[in-house]
Amino acid sequence: MRARQADTEGFIEHDGVKIHFEVYGEGGPTILLLPTWTLVHKRIWKMQLPYLARHFRVVTYDGPGNGRSDRPATPPAYGQAAQVAYALAVLDATGTDKAVVVALSRAVNWALELAAEHPARVHGTVAIGASIALTPPGQARAASGGLDDPPAPDLPPSAVPRLGTDPASHWRKYNRRYWHTRHDDFAWFFMGQCFSEPHSTKAVEDGVGWALETTGAVLDVESQADRPDRDALESWCARLTSPMLVLHGSADQVVPLARSEALAELTGGDLVVIDGGGHIPIARDPVRVNLLVRGFADRFRPAAPTRQVWSRWQSRPQRVLYLSSPIGLGHARRDLAIATQLRELRPGVQIDWLTQHPVTQMLADAGERVHPASRFLVNESAHVESESGEHDLHCFEALRRMDEILLANFMVFHDLLAQERYDLVVGDEAWDVDHFLHENPELKRSAYAWLTDFVGFLPMPAGGEREALVAADYNAEMIGHIARYPRLRDRSIFVGDPDDVVDERFGPDLPRIRDWTSEHYDFAGYVTGAVTGTGTGAVTGAGSAASDADSRAAARAVLRASLGYRDDERVCVVTVGGSGVGGHLLRLVAAAFPEAARKVPGLRMILVAGPRIDPASVPAPAGLEVRPYVPSLDQHLAACDLAVVQGGLTTCMELTAAGRPFIYVPLRNHFEQQFHVTHRLRRHGAGRRMDYDTLTPDMLAAAIAEEIDRPVTYRPVSGDGAARAAALLAELF
Repeated sequence: MRARQADTEGFIEHDGVKIHFEVYGEGGPTILLLPTWTLVHKRIWKMQLPYLARHFRVVTYDGPGNGRSDRPATPPAYGQAAQVAYALAVLDATGTDKAVVVALSRAVNWALELAAEHPARVHGTVAIGASIALTPPGQARAASGGLDDPPAPDLPPSAVPRLGTDPASHWRKYNRRYWHTRHDDFAWFFMGQCFSEPHSTKAVEDGVGWALETTGAVLDVESQADRPDRDALESWCARLTSPMLVLHGSADQVVPLARSEALAELTGGDLVVIDGGGHIPIARDPVRVNLLVRGFADRFRPAAPTRQVWSRWQSRPQRVLYLSSPIGLGHARRDLAIATQLRELRPGVQIDWLTQHPVTQMLADAGERVHPASRFLVNESAHVESESGEHDLHCFEALRRMDEILLANFMVFHDLLAQERYDLVVGDEAWDVDHFLHENPELKRSAYAWLTDFVGFLPMPAGGEREALVAADYNAEMIGHIARYPRLRDRSIFVGDPDDVVDERFGPDLPRIRDWTSEHYDFAGYVTGAVTGTGTGAVTGAGSAASDADSRAAARAVLRASLGYRDDERVCVVTVGGSGVGGHLLRLVAAAFPEAARKVPGLRMILVAGPRIDPASVPAPAGLEVRPYVPSLDQHLAACDLAVVQGGLTTCMELTAAGRPFIYVPLRNHFEQQFHVTHRLRRHGAGRRMDYDTLTPDMLAAAIAEEIDRPVTYRPVSGDGAARAAALLAELF
C-alpha cells in the first residue's frame, strides 16, 4: 500500500517513446522530481512524495527504460537531449510553467541543462549526489551515471569476482557482459554500493526490486547514449541564473563528494554534506532531505501575512500529545485508562490525540479531543489489512513495507510539533516517531515517553536465514539508537512485568531481550483497558488475590445484568480486534456455531466484527448474533462465559485479568502473537491456544463446549497498571 496515490497521471510521447507521469497535490510552486539512472523508476521518490505533496504540487515521471515508460532499444532515446526533452514535455503536459527541479545522481546532468538553457521553466535546482563529470579524469572509480571513465571492459562471468573480496574489484561487475548474464546479482551489488549506511536492508531490497523491473539489455543500450562532457557542464554552470542547493553524502561509494563540491563552487550554490551518508539520502535520510527541499522550495512561494500568538509562562496549560497505535483497539483502551489516571495526577492537563481510524472513533465516543492534524495521517490499519491473507499476517514484513507510511506520518508529527507547543509526547508503539526522532534527535522539542508491550523483533522460522538476519539487523539498529541517545526517550515504559519479556536473544552476538529490557525500561505492570467502574476494572479488582469468589461473582452478575445478559444464557463473545484482518476467523467460528449450540445448552454467541469488517461479510446461521463495532467491548469480555479471540495481547490480557476462560488463535506469521503474547499467556496460565491451520468447525465447537465450563486459576493481574504508568508520565512534566 502506498502512502499517497497520484491525483492525476498520464503519458507524454517524444520521438516515439512514451513516458508515464504523475501529479500529486496542489498549490505552488510545483516541484519536479526527475528520474535518475534507468536501474530504478519514480518509486525512488516514495519517501518524499507524501510530505512534499501536502505543501506543494509535485510532478514526477518514469525515465525511459523502467517503470511504466517505454523501454526503447536505441541509445539516443536515453541521451542528454532526449532526457531534457522528456522533462520539458512533462512540464507542458502537466500545465507547469515553472518548477523547482530536484535531481538525483545522473539526473543532475539533465537538471543543469534544463536550468541553463530553459531558465524561464526553472525556479531553482536541488542536486543530490551529483553524478557529473566535474572532477579530474581518473580521480573517481567507475560508477553509474556520466562517469569520466568508461565502464570496465566486458569480462566473462567467471572472471568477475563476487561480493566479499576486494571492494575495488567489485566494480568489474559494472560492465555490459555482466548486466546481460547476471542482472540480478549486479542489482544486489550496485544497491549495496548505493546504500553504504549500516542497517540499509530495506532500502537495498527496494532498489533491487525496482532494478529487476528492467533488464541488463536496457542498461546496455542506455550505457551507449551520449553524456555531457566537462566543457558542457561548466558552460551550463556559468550561465545558471537560478539558485542551487547541493546535497551529498560523505560516505558515498558511488560518486565522490568532490563532484558536488565542484558543482557548488561553479554555481555559487549552497552545499549540504550529509556526514556518513551514502549515495541515496532520499531513502536513508528522508527527514533531512524533505526538510531541506521544502525549505528551498519555500523561497519561491508568494509571501503571505502571518498571525502569531506567544503565551507567557503562566498562561501555558500543561499539554500532552498522545500517539496511540491504530493497529487494533487494545492500545486505545489502555491509553484511555492511562490518560484518565494522568488527569487525576495533573488536574487541568490538556490531552490531544494524534491517531487514526478506528482509534479516532473510540476516542470520539469517549469525549476525547482528536487533533485535526490526524486527518493527514496515512492509515496504518489499511496497510496491515492489505498485507494480510487467510488468518495470516507477517507483521514484521508488513512493518518493514510500511516504511513510506511511517515516514509520511512522522512528517505530520514534525509539522505539528513545529507549530504547537506540548510539554509531553507519549508514543504508544508509535514506531514512526521513535525511529525518526532517533535518526534526527535535533528535532525533539518536548519530553518524550515511549510505551510498548513487547520488545524485540523475532523471526518466523519459515523466513529462514534471510529473515533471521534482517530481524537481528532491525534489533541492532534499535539497540544502537538507544546506546547513542539514551536520553532521547525521557522514559521507556513496558506494559507488563519483567518476566513478561521473552527470554530470547535479539540476534547472534546481541543481548538477551529480557536483560536489556530490564536495564532500559520502567515496568508499569499490565494496563487493563477499563475506563468505567462497571467494566473490566471492577471485575479485575474482584479477581485479585485480595477478593473472594463471592464478591467476584456478585460483581460479574451486576455487570451481566447491566449488559442485558440473562442468568440462563451461556454467553460466548467472539472478537478479532479493530483491524480488518480477522474476517476468516469470524467465518470459521460462525460455521462452528450450530454444532457448538448443540453441545452447549443455552449458548448465546455474539460475533463482534469491529469497525473495519462488514458484518454482512460473515454468513450467520440462525441464532448467531453479528454486531459491528462495540464501544464497551471490555465490559462484554468481562461478563462473558467464554471468549474466542484472535490472539492480540490487550484482549487476551483483559480476559486474563477478568478471570474468564478463552480460546485464542494467533495469526500465522505474526511474531508478536506467536511468540510474545503466547509467552505471556503461558506465564499466567491463561487461555487455550489453537492453531488455525489445523482448526475445523467441529474441533472448535468441541473446544467451546470443553472450555465454557472450565474453572480457571490464572496468575493474578494487578489492577493498578494504568495508575503506575500515569505516575511515570506525570514525573516528566
